[in-house]
Parts: sequence; C-alpha cells; structure tokens
Amino acid sequence: MSTPHCHLPAGSAAEGPYTVAVDPRRAGWDHCSLRVLTLPPGGGHTLETGDSEWIVLPLAGGCRVTTDDADLQLHGRTSVFSGVTDFAYLPRDSRARLTSPGGGRFALAGARCARRLPARYGPASGVPVELRGTGTCSRQVNNFAAAGVFEADRLIAVEVLTPGGNWSSYPPHKHDEERPGEESRLEEIYYYEIAAAHGTAGLGYQRVTPSGHGHGTELLAEVRHGDTVLIPDGWHGPSIAAPGHDMYYLNVMAGPGAEREWLIRDHPDHAWVRDDWAGRPVDPRLPLYPAPSTAPSGEPR
Repeated sequence: MSTPHCHLPAGSAAEGPYTVAVDPRRAGWDHCSLRVLTLPPGGGHTLETGDSEWIVLPLAGGCRVTTDDADLQLHGRTSVFSGVTDFAYLPRDSRARLTSPGGGRFALAGARCARRLPARYGPASGVPVELRGTGTCSRQVNNFAAAGVFEADRLIAVEVLTPGGNWSSYPPHKHDEERPGEESRLEEIYYYEIAAAHGTAGLGYQRVTPSGHGHGTELLAEVRHGDTVLIPDGWHGPSIAAPGHDMYYLNVMAGPGAEREWLIRDHPDHAWVRDDWAGRPVDPRLPLYPAPSTAPSGEPR
C-alpha cells in the first residue's frame, strides 16, 4: 500500500543543521528542495544557494537575512497557526546569512533554476489568503509564492491550513504530465505541522495513488508534526486532518515546463466533488486568520 521512501517521518530526513533536508539527489528527481532549520536565540546560519532559487519562510519566530545585495528583516510569526508571515527570496549563485536574536524555525524552499532574479522581501500584507472548497472540504490557502502572485523562475510554494476533521487536497488531482493548457508537470513536497490539543499530539493522513503511467506512487501514510511526503507523480489527496487537530502543510513545487504554472487534472472518478461545492457554505472556522491589511514598518532595508 505504501512507497516508503516518499514518506519521511519527523527526524528521518535530518542532516547537519537541518531537521528536514530534501534535495533532488535524495528525492530522486530533478528540481525541488526543502530544508527546515531551527536556530537557537542568537543563532545564525549561512546558506549557499548554488544552482537553486530559495525562499526563507518563517514557521515560528523571525530572522534577518543578509546577502551581498540585500538586508531583509523578517518579522515572522509565533507559529504557522497564528498568522500569515513575510518571507525572503534568494537568487541562485549567492550566499545568504540568517540570524535570529529570538530564535525560531524556518523553512527553506528551493528549486533548481536558470534565471538569477534579485533578492527580495515578500511582505505578509501581499500574501493572498484563499478559502477553497466548502463544508468538510474547506481549507485555507496562503498563496505567498503561487504562480502569478510572486515572481520566481521555477519555484511555486503555498501554505494550506485544514481545520480538524476536514479533508484538503481533494478531489484527488495530479500534475505529472505536460499537457499545454490542461496540466503542468510538477514535483511536489508536503511538509506537515499538526496542532496539538488538550496536551495530545495530532495526526493526519495522506493518500497518493498511481496515475497509470508505469507503476507510479502508491501511499497511504499517517502523518504527524514534522513529517514530509514526496510526490513525484500520481493522484494525490485527500490530506485528512484528525478531528480536534488543525493541520498545516507547506507545498513546494517545481518542474521542467516552459511556463511556471500550476495546472492540475482532477481524478475522473471524483471530479464531481468540485462541482458540488457551488452554493454551499465554507466551514465557519475559516479563515483561521485573515491576511494582514497593512505591512509592518521596517521591512526591507
């Protein structure tokens, strides 16, 4: 039922200073990377970007990101369940220094790329917050680096928050073929954080099924806080949050297509679910938090 190397339980993908370290070599693909870095108060870390563009995304806490060309202060957030965050974009072939007076946890989302774009600050006030689905399929999507929202060469990244008991990444969908105007070929990483409740750690489930090209990816995984799932191909969804435990996941995507775009195809047996949303209410627990209306002072320097 499972493809073991696609589910990386918390701690199993640690390397050096990173609690998660996934690169194309480790994943067995060509484009996507994810690292999760924890810094103690006053801690620092140097990132060599190499052949990839990167986004520094605070998961908890804030930091300062400096390069030869930029000095960016990230205000961050208390946790992924407390609010939208600002972020920093770093170009390929550069060196960046992260420092955090108060300490924190930071996701580094990367994708191999050709163009070298400038380092930039992404304000929290510029992140579109989308409510997707209805009823028990309702979820919140923070489109901080979605195609068409924030410029990058290859990297696409969004955050999804699913209230406890709900299903997201549903109906099952795929993006493992280049079909102009219909589907884009994208590798994808899911990184999970699950909210505890009443002193108990939460859990969720992730399903992936083959799309019919060769053997394909087959996975039914119980996911917990800090787990990572790799999706090289196949129909993925649902992502299910256990009742009482809100689920967060960071999606990191990239692929070889000529256009940077997220085009998906719903599973033909379940596509009717999306049509059934019309006229139905969104889960009243959403949004878990709104998008900030104004950016804080002192953003980029």
